[in-house]
Amino acid sequence: MFSKAYGAAIQGIDALLVQIEADVSDGLPGFELVGFLASEVREAKERVRVAIHNAGIALPPKRITVNLSPADVRKEGTAFDLPIAIAILAAFGHIPEENLNRTIFAGELSLDGRLNPVNGVLPIACCAKEAGFLRLFVPAANRTEGRLVPGLAVWGCRGLAQVLRALRGESEEDGEASDAGTISGHRDGRTFPCADGISDGEENSARQPDFADICGQTAAKRAIEIAVAGGHNLLFAGSPGSGKTMLARRIPTIMPELSREESLELSKIYSVSGRMGIRGSLIRTRPFCAPHHTITQAAMAGGGSRPKPGEISLATHGVLFLDEFAEFDRRTLEMLRQPLEERKITVDRVAASCDYPASFMLVAAMNPCPCGAYPDRNLCRCTEPQIRRYQSRISRPILDRIDLFVQVSPVSYAELMQREVQESSARIRERVCRAREIQKKRYEGLGLRTNAELSARQLELFCPLGEEELAVMKEAFYRYRLSARSYHRIVRTARTIADLSGCEEIGAEQLCEALAYRRRVCE
Repeated sequence: MFSKAYGAAIQGIDALLVQIEADVSDGLPGFELVGFLASEVREAKERVRVAIHNAGIALPPKRITVNLSPADVRKEGTAFDLPIAIAILAAFGHIPEENLNRTIFAGELSLDGRLNPVNGVLPIACCAKEAGFLRLFVPAANRTEGRLVPGLAVWGCRGLAQVLRALRGESEEDGEASDAGTISGHRDGRTFPCADGISDGEENSARQPDFADICGQTAAKRAIEIAVAGGHNLLFAGSPGSGKTMLARRIPTIMPELSREESLELSKIYSVSGRMGIRGSLIRTRPFCAPHHTITQAAMAGGGSRPKPGEISLATHGVLFLDEFAEFDRRTLEMLRQPLEERKITVDRVAASCDYPASFMLVAAMNPCPCGAYPDRNLCRCTEPQIRRYQSRISRPILDRIDLFVQVSPVSYAELMQREVQESSARIRERVCRAREIQKKRYEGLGLRTNAELSARQLELFCPLGEEELAVMKEAFYRYRLSARSYHRIVRTARTIADLSGCEEIGAEQLCEALAYRRRVCE
């Protein structure tokens, strides 16, 4: 007999529908799996065979052939265990084949028939909904994640026997279609936005840092406000203990809330990475990823024998903070060039090519010299060649992709002891949100969120300069020997400064302020 069931293969952060065909025939008993399979999928035949036996079903000795189609797409992961078992049982007549219509399956089988959780359930649920499926069977631990997709009946089962009862109509388990999906922010105790059961209000009061905690550093706070408002990249330079890391860790507190589309995309990334957490809710808090400077290229960009998103994808719609910027491996930093421009990264492997989102805000921090005391020659003992060699670890192409450079000076004793209340993150966030709303209306229908995403052609349309402004930029272009990329980034930054000021046109004042944030590198 012949039957078929449906599963899905993860490709990047999306899923591709896979048809599992099972044929049972007379002949020498055997079990063959075909269809461009990874090793963990080929091993499924042993897990499936024993799980079916331990679920109380004795299969007669037949020749079983299972094909996973399309055969030119590589299938990886253990989520195919359940659909393979269902296709085989339907071929043997244990399940009415009509009960498999418009139903998709995902789950890993234990030898005793239990269903273990798998990664990527959210993309699979989205794929099922888009393909017109009505039901999704997943492990019980993945049910909440699957129910984030509206209009899809998600059954969370603890074992193969429970799945069989549901398909035969013998179970009264709750499998109604999910609603729009409740968005709730969550963390796992790290810098990733994953679940730990703490509500947003509790998190804000108990954990969230605030700009009101920082004494002084008015210029750095202004630069951060501009960077967040326009989605620009930012580099802090200053001596150890001046507050670079403290400033960076407070950046997410002034960022606008994630939109529904951003939240879904970010949740897909964390789903395929296995970092959705125990609650499996849509991610609402913007991520703050701060990898150590010893991170490898693969961990930063993503990839591996089974490609997974890297740090730059996990930071999508949030902040990628690179502390000790000059200590990172040069090849790792150079790898950031494409993502910073194209806001995505392509991981190519022999078997497949995956595209991962990489729309993040880069925030970096570095010391001015190996000892960190330069330019204070009373403390700095580094030679000029040592200082130049240290600073040259950051290549010109990478510096060209950073919009704002900020010199962070040590806080004075008077600033440290002052009792004046500093401006809170909530106040700064209000101004940022107003500027973002202006950009949202300006770029409506273009697929752009911030000024930083404007192309060179779009700059001419949305950032026109008058004669006085063009004269300012012409003088700066020759004096600071700007590249075309630097020129465009200065104009984008000036557009953001104008939005924060409520100005419709870019003036010379905004251009001069934008130029001031590049002067340290240009001179």
